[in-house]
Amino acid sequence: MGNITVGDIDIYYQLVGEGPPLVMIMGYTANSDMWGPRFVEPLAREHRLLLFDNRGAGRTTPGRRAFTIKRFADDTAMLMAELGIKKADILGASMGGMVAQELALNHPGKVDRLVLACTTCGGLRQTLPRPGTIAPLVKRYPTVEEQIHNSLHTLYPREWLDLHPEAEAEAIAQADIAPISPRNARRQMAAIACHHTYSRLPSIDNRTLLIFGDSDLLIPPKNSRTIAGRIPGARICEFAGGGHGFAIQFPEEVADVVNEFLAEPAEDQPLT
Repeated sequence: MGNITVGDIDIYYQLVGEGPPLVMIMGYTANSDMWGPRFVEPLAREHRLLLFDNRGAGRTTPGRRAFTIKRFADDTAMLMAELGIKKADILGASMGGMVAQELALNHPGKVDRLVLACTTCGGLRQTLPRPGTIAPLVKRYPTVEEQIHNSLHTLYPREWLDLHPEAEAEAIAQADIAPISPRNARRQMAAIACHHTYSRLPSIDNRTLLIFGDSDLLIPPKNSRTIAGRIPGARICEFAGGGHGFAIQFPEEVADVVNEFLAEPAEDQPLT
């Protein structure tokens, strides 16, 4: 683990586990620790994971260039090249799923199989959350504790939070390792607002799986179905009772689905 210079930024990364490479691209404002050990560990038993902080998040510097989803994808491709990873399976969550789409579109030779978690194609074809849903995430609170406390009900169903009071303390501890600055959070949100891939998605020929929670308030499940309808042969896996943070709610189950999908023989035909 450590930092490596890639273009105009220094990217913080970790390599964990053994096996074929799996690059994991994080979401809005999050550092790579926020995948959580209960999700990372079962994946690392089957794969060599590349975990990293996106431009301007966590321990990665913001650089001099404007923040765009395409630039985040270019950063990812250059990081892979610097680390000698010619081609890998890709898992992107939320904003990371947007980055993963651009990576597959603009750097197809670097992408094997594609897992898109709780994400959207953006633009006019996306399904927006209800008014006010995103506000607690966009607002920047004075402390990490306040930020997490005010965001949890956007990310997880209330019923699940009532049964898992430890989730707040765990999220605070992970975010507090390397919190994002308010300025860089705003720059990431601006990049998300300009994201749009709908018209280009049919050109993705990677075997693709869309995974999401059926109770996601932030990026409604219809967004994953929209993407699946545009990528030839893409399939979906929906987790009952899952919010936007469904991989934290059901880490072993989600990891099993990802591992099984990535282990399928290449000659198998994708289900539609």
